Amino acid sequence: MRITNKIMQQNNLSNINTNKVYEDKLSKQMSTKKKISRPSDDPVVAIRALRLRSSVTEVTQYYSKNIPDAESWINVTQDALNNLTEVLTKMISQCTKGSNGPLKTEDREIILEQLKSLADEVYSTGDADYAGRYVFTGHRTDTSLSFDKETDQFFDITEQLDPKAIDDVTKVFTDDLLNINSSNYMDVDVTEQEISTVNCHRIRLAYNDCVAEGAAPSVSFQKMRVDGDGAPVRDADGNIIYDEVTWSGGDIQTVHSYEDPYSKAANDPDAVIFVPETGELLLGENKYSELMSVKDDETTSADESEIRVTYQKEHWEKGDLRPQHYFACTSDPGGDNEIKYNEDYLTGNPDRQIIEYDVGFNQTIRVNSTADECFQHGIGREADDLMTAMQNVLDLESTKKKISELMTEAEGDEEATAHLKQQLDAVNKALTFAKDKEQKLFEAGITAFQGYLDDANLCITECGNRGSKLALVENRMQTQKTTFETLKSNNEDIDIAEVTIQMKSATTVYEAALLAAGKVMQSTLLNYI
Repeated sequence: MRITNKIMQQNNLSNINTNKVYEDKLSKQMSTKKKISRPSDDPVVAIRALRLRSSVTEVTQYYSKNIPDAESWINVTQDALNNLTEVLTKMISQCTKGSNGPLKTEDREIILEQLKSLADEVYSTGDADYAGRYVFTGHRTDTSLSFDKETDQFFDITEQLDPKAIDDVTKVFTDDLLNINSSNYMDVDVTEQEISTVNCHRIRLAYNDCVAEGAAPSVSFQKMRVDGDGAPVRDADGNIIYDEVTWSGGDIQTVHSYEDPYSKAANDPDAVIFVPETGELLLGENKYSELMSVKDDETTSADESEIRVTYQKEHWEKGDLRPQHYFACTSDPGGDNEIKYNEDYLTGNPDRQIIEYDVGFNQTIRVNSTADECFQHGIGREADDLMTAMQNVLDLESTKKKISELMTEAEGDEEATAHLKQQLDAVNKALTFAKDKEQKLFEAGITAFQGYLDDANLCITECGNRGSKLALVENRMQTQKTTFETLKSNNEDIDIAEVTIQMKSATTVYEAALLAAGKVMQSTLLNYI
């Protein structure tokens, strides 16, 4: 085959262009610090780069955003729970002081003031928020735990209780003793025999000041069916049969607090009395026994010991807990703005509104504690009972002091002195009853608040466990982030030293090619003729 000058020129130009393309490729790598600038440069590197970049982005999302966010949420929750435990510990301390022997009036006033302050602090702590989201309200992070102002909003509320929710209440009757003053003491005729107490069983609802007119509550529970011999009746599969019992309408009598509902409940064994002002259901002995006989059949998944109480409330004071965070309830039932909350609570498979964060590949962690786990209504209701009992003692002590002063002023007036002595004996008897009630309530308060403190400590422990787990995940994500970034760099990034040497070599080759082509082009057949 004859090689002509034209062929040699074309070959030289082709080789020079090849060297130039290679040099351009290395130049681009030097400029971008990347091995490829388009997928066609190296499809294998491009596909691997897409996968590694996706992994790096995902790990970065977990490590730089999700994990810090979850950690902050847990820290805010734990700080609020620490405040709660501090408040409950102080409440236990006040209960201990209130139950330890005789107290002076000044001591009672200090304890009462402390309890009021602590009771106000409990639920305000529950309104803790993180980045504008309330941390104890489940999925409703835009709604505060308690009402921030006095509000009128009608709610139909269903509480799910058990027989442990039934306790005893003592009422001390003081007649008109507390109304005695310097101008009417001769008109107030109260004897020692008229001072008495009465005990009855009650269910203390979560709220007081409930709707009274035309809205009597209902009570429903499961009662085991028995035969004539008192043995349980079973179905074909051997399971015990339970019948639902409901007390409503004529079964429950609404009696206002000023109408002496406690005596009516104590004297009628079949009574179920609703006291709307105090939010109490008072039970006669027979009704109490019927509810206390309710027990859970552990062989079934249902809770046969559950007692459901449905009632209404429409006026809310500042600081009252919102019912939608605790109970199955309906706002504005039957109205245009009706909203049903937590209907699944009544099905036996409640959604407790857990908030979880994705903190790793196929790994989530719970970050929230819900209000019903730690900020129970019982804390405030227990404090209310204690403060009411102590205030009653203080009122009687004030009356006793007033009568003693009147006796000093009436010295020499036998009739007035005798009348005041009669009243003083009545006050002393009332004080004996009231102080006994106060001491027993404060003793029971120690146990009650200790139970709430245990619940709060359990929540703190769970928060700590979540925090520890999150720290382990964070360490693992940090390692994975470093690994993926290293793999991504090895796949995409150039070795500067290596590419620099290759660039220098390519430049030398290119220059040599130009020099060789120049010499070849100078030689033709004419030079040999």
